[in-house]
Amino acid sequence: MPAPLNAAAQREFTYRRDDFVRVKEMLFSKAGISLSDSKDALVYSRLSRRLRTLKMDSFTQYLDYVVKSDNELEHFINALTTNLTAFLRESHHFDALSQYLKNNPNCKRIWCAASSTGEEPYSIAMTVAATLGTFNTDISIIATDIDSNVLQTAQNGIYPIELTKQLPHSYKTQFLYRGKGSHKGKVKVVDELKKMVRFEPLNLTSDHWGVSGPLDVIFCRNVMIYFDKNTQKNILQRMVKMLKPNGMYVAGHSENFSMYPELVTPMGKTIYRPAK
Repeated sequence: MPAPLNAAAQREFTYRRDDFVRVKEMLFSKAGISLSDSKDALVYSRLSRRLRTLKMDSFTQYLDYVVKSDNELEHFINALTTNLTAFLRESHHFDALSQYLKNNPNCKRIWCAASSTGEEPYSIAMTVAATLGTFNTDISIIATDIDSNVLQTAQNGIYPIELTKQLPHSYKTQFLYRGKGSHKGKVKVVDELKKMVRFEPLNLTSDHWGVSGPLDVIFCRNVMIYFDKNTQKNILQRMVKMLKPNGMYVAGHSENFSMYPELVTPMGKTIYRPAK
């Protein structure tokens, strides 16, 4: 019988090595996400909350339940999805977006493929509005994520004020309401900006995305690192086919696709265009 991972730590729930292996296999199968062997403690921490909620005693019992319940599968994926984001994170990407908009006045469609809690797509919308000088543009911004919980946060558009430190003062005054009274310490995205973004659930490893081309810009930042190489290439290939010939693909700071010259050509720091 496999030894419990929690033997030394005297953890609350029975958690064996084969439970962790099973979690890895299920997450890869359902979401295409590859977990390293060093993530066993993270898995225990994230999923323990679900075991408490469901009043279960072991990970084996819980994982058996996940297999039978589509609703719990959604909780399972949500719990194990990492959502680290910020307003204007990697600001050079938004400078590049602003320049792209100036050079391509016919830009119509932008896809933020890993929107998380919304800071990234709202940063895109802020850049569009600031560059064009209006909220009322012909540009459609679609923002997607596999995690339904973070999408709800994104749609609400309410954030702790400390998350806005990177924003220029003009952005804070133009694009955010500052909370008062019981809402002190929080900000809310202005309605005009919220209307510029459409949020939808989407699993990048599914056969059908529900997002159609042609697209002018794709932001897919810091999500490919969770996929294996084959999945990365497959997703990149599908996305590039959706871009216009002069389109722009924006990757994350730790992602590099120079090994796929048949798909993309570098045009800046972690920024690419479709290969000709």
